[in-house]
Amino acid sequence: MKKHPGNKGQGKTSNTGNMKWWQLSLIGIGCTIGTGYFLGSVIGIHLTGGSIIISFVAAAIGTLIVFLSLAKMTASDPQEGSFCYYAGKAFGGWASLSCGWTYWCSNILIMGSQLTAISLLSQFWFEKVPLWVFAAIYAVLAIIVVLTGAKGFNKMENVFAVVKTAAITMFIVLAALVIFNVISTESTYKPFEESFLHDGWKGLWASLIYAFYAFGGIEVIGLMSMQLKKKEDAAKAGTIMLIGLAIFYVVSLLLAISLVKTHDFKMNESPFVTALKQTPLDFFPHVFNAAVIIAGFSTLCAALFAVTNLLVTLAKDKDAPQLFAKKLKFKDLPLASLLLAAIGLLASIITALLLPGKIYEYITTAAGLLLLYNWLFILASAWKNEKFKMGNKLVTIIGGILLLAGISGTAVEAEVRPGLYVSGGFAVLILLIGIWVKRKKSENTLHT
Repeated sequence: MKKHPGNKGQGKTSNTGNMKWWQLSLIGIGCTIGTGYFLGSVIGIHLTGGSIIISFVAAAIGTLIVFLSLAKMTASDPQEGSFCYYAGKAFGGWASLSCGWTYWCSNILIMGSQLTAISLLSQFWFEKVPLWVFAAIYAVLAIIVVLTGAKGFNKMENVFAVVKTAAITMFIVLAALVIFNVISTESTYKPFEESFLHDGWKGLWASLIYAFYAFGGIEVIGLMSMQLKKKEDAAKAGTIMLIGLAIFYVVSLLLAISLVKTHDFKMNESPFVTALKQTPLDFFPHVFNAAVIIAGFSTLCAALFAVTNLLVTLAKDKDAPQLFAKKLKFKDLPLASLLLAAIGLLASIITALLLPGKIYEYITTAAGLLLLYNWLFILASAWKNEKFKMGNKLVTIIGGILLLAGISGTAVEAEVRPGLYVSGGFAVLILLIGIWVKRKKSENTLHT
């Protein structure tokens, strides 16, 4: 992350890049689809029933507004630090530091969320194996993937991305065949015969955070937009990606809730597996469950890779101890940064051991909230950095309202409220540290 010229550091602009907009869209889709959609959506379904569709449409609109704000700043002032740089440019060094560390913490929690999710899904075949055992195995495998270096990591992520997209497409095709009676089903449930608003407006409000979480990943497009041949194409890449993703999500969820009653969805099972369980497709639950585990493991590796390299950047900008800026000659590996991320993984394993029942909901909620805090930073930065006309201001306000609705919705549901406390504690701590560190730096500058 590079600081703006108003602070000590200088923004670093790179005009080189040969990536086309559609390539960035595909990368964004690959980095975004994870267990937040494949498994986290079941929490939203339990909270609000069929109206989870409304939550996903609202989240798609809010996410698109945030991304377009980020893309506008990227086009006006392309910088490698992306959203963290723009926060610093708008509000000062404390904002860039807070933004960077909030993003780091959110990715640590995302790792915990993905790790817990794929461990839960693995119990589909091995019910008696404790959750923490699977968590430990996947954590070690993720570290091994990162140890292969950037080249090995990119190759594996490309394979994972194909599997994710194929899994969603397979479900949509098979579910549609069931709906049109081409494939038989033992279920006697008729689409939408139960209440659309399962728990009233309160449930819909509380489910928003899980819809937003499924769209987490727009920051990757912001960070990678510097590789575009035409920086102004960032808006096109993100818009098409988000519209495509929203269509995928809404269609697949609409099919799932058309096949199964709300209370039949299980918290430790993907809703898409549940939807086709009463069909002759005996192979589907096993194949799809394996695909979802691969998708979750992919996101886990991506988050681990991101936090490892982000901490190096924070250290170079003196927003983290200089120890984390050092790299080994072996595959240019930042060992200290990776070790700190591994400690975060270990914390997730210990938490899964102590709280095996509700841990996925708590971690997912906290991770989603930290993402939304950063998105609010993006909207606020764009408001201050760009000369918005009245129409832009109105759209930004709508985006802010949707984000605040997602955040506040976690307060109305007792089951997910602990995630609000965890994320709030992280955010306040990071903010206080950011202000204190920057004040100390200012005092040292004055004395010298």
